[in-house]
Amino acid sequence: MIRAVFFDVDFTLIYPGPTFRGEGYRAFCARYGMDVDASRFAHAVTSAAPLLDTPEDTKYDHEIYVAYTRRIIEQMGGTGPMVDPCAREIYAEWAACQHFELYEDVAPVLRELAGGGVRIGLISNSHRCLASFQSHFELQGLIAGAVSSSEHGFMKPHASIFAAALQLVNVPAGEAMMVGDSVRQDVDGALGAGMHAVLLHRGDGDHPQANALAEKQVPIISSLEELMTLNLVIG
Repeated sequence: MIRAVFFDVDFTLIYPGPTFRGEGYRAFCARYGMDVDASRFAHAVTSAAPLLDTPEDTKYDHEIYVAYTRRIIEQMGGTGPMVDPCAREIYAEWAACQHFELYEDVAPVLRELAGGGVRIGLISNSHRCLASFQSHFELQGLIAGAVSSSEHGFMKPHASIFAAALQLVNVPAGEAMMVGDSVRQDVDGALGAGMHAVLLHRGDGDHPQANALAEKQVPIISSLEELMTLNLVIG
């Protein structure tokens, strides 16, 4: 029986608004005297993504995310001494909830889970204040425990951050499930901690690791609403 369901936050529960899309980055850069190409944003994000693939025992370090943001700016055409201060401003603003939107399926599913007696938790690698997140998106009373890597110290997929979250909701690993959009951080991290895992793939088409996940008996869903239809005993 699954008595607790934990969720990743960024790109699982919320997604960036215009501030953190191509035109938003262009506006940030313009304030620092840099003219970048907004159409190159998607490619830039893909190019920068490997910088976030850190070793399992990585402690939270904001410089990882600053470097990631710098790479995006550079791939969009930004150069010179203003790249770094621009990247640092973007990193700081990432913590502000008003720049994000809540996926439509989030609140109904969380209310249904909580109404069924399931303890809901959050485990995030972001430096965003998770109490402010709950307040801003009117999720108060639904979340039993929340852990961010910036406060805990270690980042997902380190087992200790999952252990800390389990302790907060007082549920053993075997009766808990992690739902997130990252195979390495969310799925592998949860499995390594003895939890169940579900991959949320909101994109079009099959996930590139679908076969490997099937071998691990990890379900792939395209919407949180599908959680309630999985062959799992929740509640």
